[in-house]
Amino acid sequence: MNANEYQECRLCPRQCDVNRSEGQRGYCQETAVCRIASVGPHFGEEPSFSGRHGSGAFFFSGCSSRCIFCQNYQISLENKGYEVDEAELFRLALSLIGQGVHNLNFVTPDHFWPHIRTLCENLRARGETIPFLLNCSGYQEPAMIEAYARLIDIFMPDFKFADPQLAGQCMHDARYPVIALESLRKMIELNGFLTPWDPTGQETARHGVLVRHLVLPGCVENSLNVLRQLAAEFGRKLPLSIMSQFEPIPNCETCRLFTTRVAAADYRRVCDEVESLGFENVYIQPDLGDMDFMPDFNRDEPFDGNKRDK
Repeated sequence: MNANEYQECRLCPRQCDVNRSEGQRGYCQETAVCRIASVGPHFGEEPSFSGRHGSGAFFFSGCSSRCIFCQNYQISLENKGYEVDEAELFRLALSLIGQGVHNLNFVTPDHFWPHIRTLCENLRARGETIPFLLNCSGYQEPAMIEAYARLIDIFMPDFKFADPQLAGQCMHDARYPVIALESLRKMIELNGFLTPWDPTGQETARHGVLVRHLVLPGCVENSLNVLRQLAAEFGRKLPLSIMSQFEPIPNCETCRLFTTRVAAADYRRVCDEVESLGFENVYIQPDLGDMDFMPDFNRDEPFDGNKRDK
C-alpha cells in the first residue's frame, strides 16, 4: 500500500491536503487507519448486485460527502466503526467469497482507496475473479477514476444533485453537479453500461456502470433535472435506479430540512419523467422503499432485511 497518498490527502474533491498518516483528519473525519462499520452479505442492493446470495458489502467509516440526510449517518456523519489492517481486510474478503456473494461491494470507499486497491490487487494475484464494485456518492475526484477502473469492475455512483444550490445546502459543495458529471463520463468511457442487465437477479452484473438517484422530499425539480441531464449526456440505455426510500434521520430535524418522507405523487412524477425520456433499463421503488433496509450500525447486523433474505 502506498501510504504517501494519506500524507497529503487529495483522494476526494475536497483536496484537504492533510497528513492523515500522522492522525490529521480532513473532511471525511478519518485518519490513515482503515475503519469499517459492517461487513457481510447484503441483500439491500438492486437484484443485479444482490442476486440470490447477496452482495459482499464493506461499509467504511467516514465519508467525503457527509450529506445532511444520509441514511447511513451513523457511519458517514458520526464515524462509527472499528479499525482493520490489510491482513484483516483480506481475511474478511476471502470469507465473503467463501459464502458465495456475487461481488465485493465497497461502500463510501474513496477516502480509503489505498487500502482497497491493495486488497483488490492481492485478491487478483491470488486468482480470485469476483467482480469488485465501487458503491459511491458520485462525488469522486475525476482524476482518480482511471486508477479505480484498473481494478474496479462495476461502478454504482449516485447522481444526487443537478441543482448547485441544493448541493451546497446538503453537502457543502455547490460544485457537486459538475464534479459528478465529469466523474460519471469517465466511468462510462472506461467501463461502459452495466452488463449483463438482468433485473431479476438470476444473472448478476459483472461489469459496467449503473447510476442511482434518491428522490428527496420537496425536490422534484432537482430529480427531473437530473434525469434530463443524464438523458442528454448518455442516452436512454443508461442503467438507472430511481430510489424512493428516503427516511428522515435525526439530523434532518436539527437542520429543519427533509423532515418528511417522499410523497407518492412526487415519486410518480419522477417515474413518469423516466418513461417520457425513454430510459430502458431502470429499477424503481413503487412501495417507497423497504424499512427493513434502514440500518442501525449499533447492531452486529445493521439491516433487518439481511436476516430475512438469507
